[in-house]
Amino acid sequence: MAMAIGSPDGGEDEVNSTINTTPLVDVMLVLLIIFLITVPVVTHTIPVKLPSERNQLFKTHIEDVDLSVNKDGDIFWGQKKVADTNELLEKLKVVSVLTPQPEVHIRGDQNARYEFVGKVILTAQRAGIAKVGFVLEPPAKK
Repeated sequence: MAMAIGSPDGGEDEVNSTINTTPLVDVMLVLLIIFLITVPVVTHTIPVKLPSERNQLFKTHIEDVDLSVNKDGDIFWGQKKVADTNELLEKLKVVSVLTPQPEVHIRGDQNARYEFVGKVILTAQRAGIAKVGFVLEPPAKK
């Protein structure tokens, strides 16, 4: 066996700077065939009617409890100020035994410390309230 080193005429070989795309095309065609075969299998699933998106306005029920916490940590039940968390606990215990149990909606001032709102949540938990939610300002429409 002979081995050729260099070109027979003694000149330098030119450098081939082009990319051979044939293997790339072969791989892409194989992947395309695989995807065409597997897509119908994936799309045939159990027929389930998915819920559609809807945007409902927030409707307050009369029996829901609206609590507000201002930036100074004062707690308000509706429009009336509550003296402290002990008084709030007693009021929430009375409400927690109602059937169906009302939801507690907390409106916390943006500048209020987390500690003030946390005390209201803890008091609601200690009273046995199952549903506690936060009332937020909706984002601006674009």
